[in-house]
Amino acid sequence: MSSKESQITGRPLEGRTVVVTRALKQSAEFAAELERYGARVVACPVIEIAEPESFAALDEAIENLFGYDWVVFTSANGVESFLRRLAARGRDASALDDQRVCAVGTATAERLTEAHVHVDVIPEQFKAEGVFAALEAYLGGRAEFDRLNFLMPRAAAGRDYLPRALAEAGARVDVVAAYRTVPPDSTGRARVEALLVGGGVDCVTFTSPSTVTNFAALFDTNDLGPLLAGVAVACIGDVTARAAADLGLSVQIRPAESTVPALARAVAEHFSR
Repeated sequence: MSSKESQITGRPLEGRTVVVTRALKQSAEFAAELERYGARVVACPVIEIAEPESFAALDEAIENLFGYDWVVFTSANGVESFLRRLAARGRDASALDDQRVCAVGTATAERLTEAHVHVDVIPEQFKAEGVFAALEAYLGGRAEFDRLNFLMPRAAAGRDYLPRALAEAGARVDVVAAYRTVPPDSTGRARVEALLVGGGVDCVTFTSPSTVTNFAALFDTNDLGPLLAGVAVACIGDVTARAAADLGLSVQIRPAESTVPALARAVAEHFSR
């Protein structure tokens, strides 16, 4: 048990209601972590993982994997989607044997390891600036990026800092859509709205910028401040926190490490004070 975990005694979230906005298929681990601290978890999934509008770019990248020096996976969703398409094209994870692989986040690295894909770099900082720094350190300097070819299979909409930084350092970067995040058919809005109106929500959690923007869209607002007045807002990392701030929220809870267990622990620590 880590020192951070050892600081939490008992069940600090007992009697607290926490709203989870992750995709329903991905929320089980997060809900279990929160419930371990005593929380009542209410699901309000505002995103769903869907196939890209076209597989053309991804299929072309898969057919030409031999031309890439590095493949950078920025999420477990990217891994799942890439491996699924790889199989659909009649290939398996061994197709990545000749590339260096960077995995952003422990969940991403674990999914790759489960699929028997070697991982060369796992950045300590999960935001794009930290990923670039980790790659630079591994390669031995900025000059080593020159003429390297990078493939980034990721969400159709994603942050541009990393591909831009790689390109500015002399690398060639192909960013291909491996999946999309879309609003789900069912969200549980009515239940959450009733709880919010009645003061029955203690904390709302966001695990990506798209969960913030889709939550705002769900309630048809560009200012979430009034809706979540008096509710603790928890964000998994800096980029998500900036998205929350852009929509009028003050973020009280942000873990040092951008993982689901760390976010659950940060929520528990917040309410144990």
